[in-house]
Amino acid sequence: MPAPKKTARRSLLVTSAVLSSLALAAPAAVAAPSPSPSPSGSPSTSPSATPPASMSTVGGARLGRAGTQVNLASGVPVLPKEVTARSWIVADAETGDVLAAHNAHWRLAPASTLKMLFADTLLPKFPRTAKHKVAPSDLAGIGSGSSMVGIKEDETYTVHDLWLGVFLRSGNDAVHVLSAMNDGIENTVKEMNEHAEELQALDTHVVSPDGYDAEGQVSSAYDLTLIARSGMQKKDFREYASTVSAKFPGETKKDKKGKTVRKAFEIQNTNRLLAGDSDVPVYQGIAGVKNGNTTNAGATFTGVAERDGKVLLVTVMNPEKDEHNEVYKETARLFDWGFKAAGKVQPVGELVPPKSAAQASAQPGANPSGEAGGAGDGGSGTAGTGAKPVASAPAAKGSSGVGVALGITGGVLVLLAGGAFLVNRRWPLPDLVRRRTRP
Repeated sequence: MPAPKKTARRSLLVTSAVLSSLALAAPAAVAAPSPSPSPSGSPSTSPSATPPASMSTVGGARLGRAGTQVNLASGVPVLPKEVTARSWIVADAETGDVLAAHNAHWRLAPASTLKMLFADTLLPKFPRTAKHKVAPSDLAGIGSGSSMVGIKEDETYTVHDLWLGVFLRSGNDAVHVLSAMNDGIENTVKEMNEHAEELQALDTHVVSPDGYDAEGQVSSAYDLTLIARSGMQKKDFREYASTVSAKFPGETKKDKKGKTVRKAFEIQNTNRLLAGDSDVPVYQGIAGVKNGNTTNAGATFTGVAERDGKVLLVTVMNPEKDEHNEVYKETARLFDWGFKAAGKVQPVGELVPPKSAAQASAQPGANPSGEAGGAGDGGSGTAGTGAKPVASAPAAKGSSGVGVALGITGGVLVLLAGGAFLVNRRWPLPDLVRRRTRP
């Protein structure tokens, strides 16, 4: 099957649309409920639980309603029947339009999809070439049964290695090491909650940075979609989220000749729409983002994909149908519907911009300065100002697969000197580049 059509010409059109809308005020968002996820003060995680009668209306009043929200009309395809998730959302990643949703603001346990917020918060802080020797204390407190990439005490890893462990293997050990580098779990949780508030992901309350089940730890399909949209603005986030397989450093040992060696082993991305599985083909145009699965959360997943000039985000939380890889199958069905419905269906809400963007959009005289949210490559937090896109950039050395899923066009997203996004309703992702074809 041929790869999706290239969409480079969208860059100039999108840039024009963004710059022409800067003087407009961003829509106001209604505050979400307090961090207590349910009247009992514990996460609503029972499979038989029903969504609360009153939910957040951030992004629009209809998104706060229980049940499926969609504007079906002549020419709009019918939603797929085999979608059993307790909560889901289909959104246009570039315009922010929510095409359809089901219990979008239901506050549920997020599992490892919360690692998207962890990455969006910490990625810009450390150069990918920085090295860290793991202390025993770095690995303390990892929950029983956690997914692990295989980090060993007293071994040295680069930040690049650690992020591969987070994104590909959903390694809670890698999360704990990066948190230790960030002044500890408590500080990391604090910064993640602050970043969620900045993104207006107000359904989200972080207790454990790796998404491991914890009392009061919740997010929503709406919030996870906002978080993924923010993360995909960062170059390194896009690369890690779309990498299918990579080499990860093993343990230092002595070989038969007494020579000290450290061999690498291969790790593969657990996102089945990206890597494929026996009953799930690679989804055409997929570019990430993150999956999760815990006892309380069930299976969760947020994905981004491009087809025929459209970039969509889909989040699915806890399918009731108990089948292998069901979360990916339901996500694929919603992607298929979204690509058919895009341009035909009237939106039921929108993905709101970060708080700083809403405040800054009313301030005239801002100057474009590059990629939104910083390069995410351990730089100073400001991107280059070149006008040329990064096209078909290869994966980092030692990794393979999609590599960098999204190119960046300078000036499309505007970054203020203070680091705030300056955007309005149109918050475009950079153009997707080189895509894998379906096997």
